[in-house]
Amino acid sequence: ETLNKVMQVQKQLLQELGHEPTPDEVANEMGLPLDKVQSIMKMAQQPISLQSPVGDSDDTNFGDFIEDKGAENPYDMTAYSLLREKILDVLDSLTERERNVLSLRFGLKDGYSRTLEEVGRQFKVTRERIRQIEAKALRKMRHPTRIRQLHGFFEADQSSVNKPKPEALRQLGL
Repeated sequence: ETLNKVMQVQKQLLQELGHEPTPDEVANEMGLPLDKVQSIMKMAQQPISLQSPVGDSDDTNFGDFIEDKGAENPYDMTAYSLLREKILDVLDSLTERERNVLSLRFGLKDGYSRTLEEVGRQFKVTRERIRQIEAKALRKMRHPTRIRQLHGFFEADQSSVNKPKPEALRQLGL
């Protein structure tokens, strides 16, 4: 907060005086001691290491308080991993052909979802036949005995109809 005030006063004095204000001029304008203004201005100019200790103890670093916005949420990663394992278990109850069609269509093995046309070429059948196999396999997966294995990844709404939790299933394309 004080740093922001010092920066504002510096800008204001720069416009009024026509030159970069000295720490003494800033201190006079703000009514603060010169040494405090100098230390604040020094902090604004010097980069701080993320490894520099914070507080009295040496076990806490400045970097510990900075959020990594690029990091994935560990809870979501774990839920996704568990859901993927359960879906693969359910897929094992399908025929090999159905399992392979769904794996290719939804990118369950390599993360790359393929079109009906691409899957059809691999199986040497039409895309319509792949659509039929996919529909039959998904119907089987929705059967209560199979869906029960995925129970922890579903939540009931007010009408007690099971709806998938959006994030985990959206990543799988289901």
